This record gives sequence, C-alpha cells and structure tokens, in this order.
Amino acid sequence: MKTVNIGLIGAGRIGQLHARNIISSPYMELKAVSDVQLDHLKGTEIERSVEIMTTNPDELFSNRDIDAIFVCSSTDTHAAFIKAAALAGKHIFCEKPISFHVTETKGALNIVNEAGVKFQVGFNRRYDKHFRRVQECVQAGAIGAPHIIRVSSRDPEAPPLSYVERSGGMFMDMTIHDFDMVRYLSGSEVTEVSVKAANLVDSRIGKVGDVDTAIITLMLENGAIAVIDNSRQAAYGYDQRVEVFGSLGSVSADNERKTNVQISTKDTVTLDLPKHFFLDRYEQAYKDEVAEFATAILEDQPLRCTGEDGYKAELLALAAKQSWLENRPVAVKDVEVLEEHAKSE
Repeated sequence: MKTVNIGLIGAGRIGQLHARNIISSPYMELKAVSDVQLDHLKGTEIERSVEIMTTNPDELFSNRDIDAIFVCSSTDTHAAFIKAAALAGKHIFCEKPISFHVTETKGALNIVNEAGVKFQVGFNRRYDKHFRRVQECVQAGAIGAPHIIRVSSRDPEAPPLSYVERSGGMFMDMTIHDFDMVRYLSGSEVTEVSVKAANLVDSRIGKVGDVDTAIITLMLENGAIAVIDNSRQAAYGYDQRVEVFGSLGSVSADNERKTNVQISTKDTVTLDLPKHFFLDRYEQAYKDEVAEFATAILEDQPLRCTGEDGYKAELLALAAKQSWLENRPVAVKDVEVLEEHAKSE
C-alpha cells in the first residue's frame, strides 16, 4: 500500500498525539520531527520510530521524500511554516487556529491555493462519529429547516495561566471549535455574533484580559439562531453536547461516557460521568481526521475541513471578542474590514 510521508513540526502535547497516530496509521509514515528542543522525546516511541529528529524545520521543507507537513507548533509560527511548506510543494495539516489575524491567515491561504497543495485544519470534532451523524441528519432534511442550534462546550478545568496568556483568548483557543461546529451542523454562514461573558472560574484569567464563561448568540444566513455556552471548568468532566432543532423535529448528541449503563433505584438514577478530557473524548476523531487527510492526498479527494473553514472560524472568534469588549452585537462582514484597517496602520 502506498503511504504519505509526513514531516511534523512542533512536538508538544498535540504534536505528540498526531505523531503517535501517524506512526500507527497504515496510510502514513512519519519521516521527520522538528521542534525547538527534542530532549522530551528521548526514549519515546516517537524517537524510536522516526528517521529524522531535528531542531531545524527547514530540513523538512527541503526533504524531497516528505509529501506533507503537520504544523503543530505555537500559533504565532503557523503562517510562516504554512507558506514555507506550500512553496516547497508539500500538503499541509495545521492545528487550529491558522493564525491570530485573519489578514495573516488569508496571506498564507493565498500561497497554499497558488501552490495547489491540499490544506486541512485540525477541527477534529467534525470527525467525531456522533457529531457527524447529527450533521448528516440535518443535511438529509430529517429535522426539516434548522431553527435553533445549541452547542455546549465546557472543559473539566481551566488551563494554566501561562497557557491562557499566549492562547489568543478563550474565543480563539476554545470556542473556535464551537464556531466551526455551528457552521458544520447548520450548513449556513454566520452573519452576526453577540456575546455575554464573565470570569466565574478564575479571577486571574480576567487579570490577563480573558474570560472563562460565556454565552454566545449567532444569527445565521438561513434564518436560524445558534447558541454556544462555554465554561473553562465543569466539575463533572468534559461536557460536549450538540442539538439541532428544526421545523420537523430535532437531532442531538450527548456526552460520551465510560459506559452507557444506567442504574435506577427507588432513591436515584445514576450514570457514569462524561469522559474527562479531550484526549479521551475525541481519541477516535483524532485518528480519523489524519486518516482522511492521507486518503485525500492518496486518492486526490476533497477535504472535509479546509483552510476556508479555519479562516471563517477565526472571523467568528474575532467578532466574539469585539462583541464582548464593546458589549454589542457585531456583524461578521465588518470584522474583516476592521482587521484589514488595523493591519495597514
């Protein structure tokens, strides 16, 4: 079987997850890994399996045996690595977000398009079997015209403050997945974003200019309304639920649990808690997204999640931040104009 040779940049937590999935995939071979330092990989499966371990990412771009690059480094480096990979004729998988600025994202995607390489954004929730089934039901018209889309996304605990400070803020770091999910489930674009947010989990997050709790209302082109609720801390685990309510009914997906066993007695009804973290909840989705990326390259098929999807989710994240800061609804069409203006100043 022909395989896609991969070079991976950035071997932190998410990079190592992708590396292990690539190593175990029959469709891919991990040829090279680059990171600013490699000591943390000594003695690992990754070091044992990979031919080239380097601190110089240019070695990956110039290597003719490498077909595709996984960009899993810090967000502020994404655009430069995307451009270099595209100019080298490599297909690209990039973790979200593509960048913190839509003008920078557009510039990188223009080079990708000119190079004619495939580009996939790491919105792994599109590959979750539950959410995919919800989307298929909506697309097939099973619940009629969508009226209300609900997305609940709550982390089990807040990230370290050091992470929050460089994350781009909750809307760009966490809610960006939910913005993409609204577009994916509804099949429609968002026209307006309105946010109410607070610091109810950790006051230190507010001191660095971010929030940890939010309700976000989105108006869609097809007339539907979407509501996202976010929290950085759900005491009971990783809370991930969606529902699309329409003119003919509704379709929803609940949390994944260790088991679906329900114990009912005269005193109480109990279930297992939700899976505790995203690595458990989306374990198979992460495997499926990289497998589809490889298949798309090998068979020249379209991708489920493109650079355009990443770009539009970033627009919504920026609109959400503006709405929160200015305490007003924000039209999505105005965000790009404001970003262009800010870039030119």
